[in-house]
Amino acid sequence: MKVISFLGSPRVDGNTELLLNEAIRAIQEQGHEVQTYKLNLMRIKPCQDCGGCDKTGVCIINDDMTEIYREIREADRIILASPIFFFGMSAQAKAMVDRCQSFWCEKYLLKKTIPEGSYGRKGLLMLVGGMKKDIGIECGDATAKAFFRTVSVPTHEVLGFLGVDAKGAIADHPTALKDAYEAGKRFVQQ
Repeated sequence: MKVISFLGSPRVDGNTELLLNEAIRAIQEQGHEVQTYKLNLMRIKPCQDCGGCDKTGVCIINDDMTEIYREIREADRIILASPIFFFGMSAQAKAMVDRCQSFWCEKYLLKKTIPEGSYGRKGLLMLVGGMKKDIGIECGDATAKAFFRTVSVPTHEVLGFLGVDAKGAIADHPTALKDAYEAGKRFVQQ
C-alpha cells in the first residue's frame, strides 16, 4: 500500500506536524511506509489558470509538482495536514491543491480518472487552528473534499482541532494525539 502525506505547515515541529507524525507513527507500526512532502520546503508555483492543462490534463509548469503529480497518481492513501489560517488551509497546502487543476481537467474534461488500485483510495484531512469557530474546519474540509474527489479519492476522514495556537499546544489537548494515532491505524485498514 502506498501512503503519502502533505504537510502544509510552515512551522517546523508545530502542532500540525506533531499531529501528522502521530498518524504516520500508527501507519508505520502497521508495516507501511509513508512519504511525506513538506510543502513549505518545495518549489511550487501557484496555478496560473493559463489553460495549459485543459486539453491534455498535464500542467505546463515545471517545478516540484511534477513529482507530486506522480505520487498522487500512484498513492492508495493520501493525508493532507494543514494549519487553519483565516478560516482556510495554509497557502502552502492551497497552492498544491490548486495545482491539481490538471487532474480536474483530466477527470472532468477528458473523462479519465485515476484507477482505484487494489487497495482503493482513501484520504485523511488533518486541520489545526487557533480559532474556536467550526467554520475554519468547514472551509478547510470543503477545499479538501474538492481536492480528494478531483484526484479520485472518494472518501476522506476529517480530524480537526480548534483552540490550539501556541507551538506545541496540541500536546496539551486531551485527545488530539491519541485521535491522530487511531486515525492512522484506521487509515490503512481495507
